Amino acid sequence: MALIALAADKGSPGVTTAAVAISAVWPRRALLAEVDQAGGDLVYRSTAAHGGPLDPNTGMLSLAATARRGLVAEQLWDHAQPMSGGLEVLVGLGNSEQAAGLGGLWPLLGRAFAGLAESPHGAADVIADCGRIGSDPAAVEMFPQASLVLLLSRTEPEHLARVRDRAAALSVKLHGAQRGAAQTGTPLIGVLLVADPGTGARVADQVNTMLVASQTGARVMGVLAQDPAGAEQLAGRRRGRLEKSLLIRSARKVVGDLHQQFGAAWTASSMAPSVPSSMPPSAPPGAGR
Repeated sequence: MALIALAADKGSPGVTTAAVAISAVWPRRALLAEVDQAGGDLVYRSTAAHGGPLDPNTGMLSLAATARRGLVAEQLWDHAQPMSGGLEVLVGLGNSEQAAGLGGLWPLLGRAFAGLAESPHGAADVIADCGRIGSDPAAVEMFPQASLVLLLSRTEPEHLARVRDRAAALSVKLHGAQRGAAQTGTPLIGVLLVADPGTGARVADQVNTMLVASQTGARVMGVLAQDPAGAEQLAGRRRGRLEKSLLIRSARKVVGDLHQQFGAAWTASSMAPSVPSSMPPSAPPGAGR
């Protein structure tokens, strides 16, 4: 299985942008799920494959109603929509008030997301945009079903301190208080830095040292380029060769490194067929490969 959860503790490090970029270059078929309890953004920033707006009522809102009667992984596709460029998405809730309707359903959703990779009909990995998990961590109930939890952080000291503390807290919640358990347990907990490309590698080494010294059980899994122009292209608000942007190039490296380290285990557990991934707006055919 491969449910990859992306989240942040506080601030706006760009979880949705990271989730879209990673989904776009994922080497197998991917379903992007907006599960941010504060509400989704893609209905406002992206277009559907037919050129019109994404339907806000088809996605997590309709899935929540279905899940109350039970849910199997294949039903996720009944609530997915293709974005411009072909990336398939479960659009998020409209606001935080609607998230109350998901009370008690998070473990069920997590099992469905994880099980999609093993589905005989439309197998795919799920990239979940969980938004901020600091104040109301109900979506964390999905995390035991994930293969990897990636905590996004910018590189300012206060952001790094918060992601260190959040990683340590998640380690205790998911793996217990035993030291070192998070390094071998499931889900793995990683940090994805959003940094200036020129200093990213150096900062990543420093942050990794901090995480190890603090015995969080987490480590840096990669660096995503801080690239406002690329983010604008990804959202379809700026023209340009998206596949050449620093954002997509760094996302491709992050995904490549993840699959080099963990892909064999994920493939063995899911036996999912390899399906070319899709790029969002402004990307030419084949840009995701």
